[in-house]
Amino acid sequence: MKKFIAYCGIDCEKCDARAATRTNDNALREKVAKLWSELNGVEITSEMINCEGCRADGVKTPYCDSMCPIRKCAIGKGCETCGDCPIIDGCQTIGMVHKNNAEASDNLKTYKK
Repeated sequence: MKKFIAYCGIDCEKCDARAATRTNDNALREKVAKLWSELNGVEITSEMINCEGCRADGVKTPYCDSMCPIRKCAIGKGCETCGDCPIIDGCQTIGMVHKNNAEASDNLKTYKK
């Protein structure tokens, strides 16, 4: 499995939060915080935009670290990603991501164990 494919299949290497962390780009952190605040209807500060990747060692955004139901479920089941879960096809939680991000679904199929 490619290290920077998240549990849900999103490619962390394409994530602006990870890019901002890796390059220590505060302007990009501000941009991501503003966008994510608008998309989620909550205040997200630039200080929260630090992430090495969902399945990688290191810092994660507060949401990804402790609130993401997909990450919690996969870790709880001992799955490397949701692609290893036998009920992925009927899963409503992962379905929300894949409905809006076909690449994430394709990534799980491509990089499955």
